[in-house]
Amino acid sequence: QVQLVESGGGLVQAGGSLRLSCAASGRTFSSYAMGWFRQAPGKEREFVAAINWKGASTYYADSVKGRFTISRDNAKNSVYLQMNSLNPEDTAVYYCVADVDIRFAISTIRMPGYWGQGTQVTVSS
Repeated sequence: QVQLVESGGGLVQAGGSLRLSCAASGRTFSSYAMGWFRQAPGKEREFVAAINWKGASTYYADSVKGRFTISRDNAKNSVYLQMNSLNPEDTAVYYCVADVDIRFAISTIRMPGYWGQGTQVTVSS
């Protein structure tokens, strides 16, 4: 079992930055691939970024490439999402996710097994 708690969301102006954090419980955190999804009002939940258990491989949605960076610290059981050059289209609830299989990052069918409760990110124009 993995429990995930996000923090760091808030209101920011377009062009600004935010850093999301996700704290995970469980002694096997380093065995899990981690990632972020988001859901905007009236839209389906979508993949944002993922990182493998070692932190050696990362994956990004095309819409955030070059602006967002995912990282992890296995010693702290944490994963982060640095978001730069934010725009109003990034407004959404952001969810931290975990799974032993990172294929959720490249598959539109497979979804990760563990989800946090979400944190709101609002970007004003």
